[in-house]
Amino acid sequence: MGYYKTRGLRGSTFEELINLTNEKYMSSGLALIQKIPTPIKPVNMEPGTKRITLAYFEQKSTVDYIGVVQSVPVCFDAKECNSSSFSLANVHEHQLEFMRKFEEQRGVAFLLIHFSGEEVYYYLRFRMLKEYWDRAKDGGRKSIRFDELDPAYRVSEHNGVFVHYLETLQKDLNERAG
Repeated sequence: MGYYKTRGLRGSTFEELINLTNEKYMSSGLALIQKIPTPIKPVNMEPGTKRITLAYFEQKSTVDYIGVVQSVPVCFDAKECNSSSFSLANVHEHQLEFMRKFEEQRGVAFLLIHFSGEEVYYYLRFRMLKEYWDRAKDGGRKSIRFDELDPAYRVSEHNGVFVHYLETLQKDLNERAG
């Protein structure tokens, strides 16, 4: 499938912050979210160690995280960009399709995006992702500008929780119910 050498490490600090956040949520009894590993097939190993130096993805991944928050099924992917726009090329069609099907099953799907240049974490609702995706498919802009995002969905750090996305998830749920 895809080639892996260093590109897979992009966003690893962001994912580590999400992992720490999820551990805090779990220990507080707020959520149970699991990181879904991407299956890889090792090709080269460093002699005398178990360190993989070259690998191929065995299959297409779906999303980075899946779980439940207070009886609400959630799935999300973590993305990072270092400019003031997020390229939709970072989202694959099979990921979008998985998220669509997840939402059809009454789950909540979203992206967490780290705009590292702005040092902002953002919760992008699936509905909005789909709108941007369709815009690009219809010949429009193939990225999402930071300034076109709703500031109400910025994710904050709160009480030792690094990427406190539960507040924005609750906002999303309230808007769906409203």
